[in-house]
Amino acid sequence: MVKWISRTGKRVEVPRLRPRSESLPVTKVDLADLTPDLLTFLGKAAYLQLTTFETLGRAMSSAPTTEAKELLSHVAALSLAKHHGLTAEIRRHGEEPGRVMEPFTDAIDAYQRSTQGGDWFEELVACHITAGFLDDFFIRLAAGLPTDYSSRVTAVLRADSGAEMLAEEIRVVIDKDEKIASRLAMWGRRLVGDTMLIARSTLAPTSNTVSDEARIEPVFTELIAAHTRRMDGLGLTA
Repeated sequence: MVKWISRTGKRVEVPRLRPRSESLPVTKVDLADLTPDLLTFLGKAAYLQLTTFETLGRAMSSAPTTEAKELLSHVAALSLAKHHGLTAEIRRHGEEPGRVMEPFTDAIDAYQRSTQGGDWFEELVACHITAGFLDDFFIRLAAGLPTDYSSRVTAVLRADSGAEMLAEEIRVVIDKDEKIASRLAMWGRRLVGDTMLIARSTLAPTSNTVSDEARIEPVFTELIAAHTRRMDGLGLTA
């Protein structure tokens, strides 16, 4: 753990992955062999969507304008719709969502605390960065679910999350105060480190750790590349 700036909680350094040559052909690698059992997947994914909704609600309560509150209320509704879509799949399996999510609440609540922004600007970036990374991750992981569940869960996770609305609001903030950009860029780097850790904890490892790492590394390289594009879209350095 590396403490980057003085804030509540410890800082997590972003894991360093070996660079992949841009001259090599891009091969899509999935995590199907490391997908956990159905209820573990659904419980974690559903509770993470719920914590995203809570984070958006917290950001909405401290938003500086009525327009910002309205925008965040819409994005929060989209996140809650994803949560409800995932809990519907839990019920389809004959289980109650609360019971299925409960085993994962402590770890995810700790993750939520570690990614809680110190002010409205950081909360806004946290909502955008963490939700985007986790949606990308769980979409990839859903390939290993039973076929009927995989298609429905993927559709839920691919639904509109309001990402572009959040991105535009963040760009407006940065345009009004360029000095805040460097602080938010550092915050974004912190966020991806913590988010990678909670994502990796979802994987179901096999007995062959070498092959596990061989599958994981290129996937997380792609996820970090998507994160970098997300940060670039905000006008921030990843």
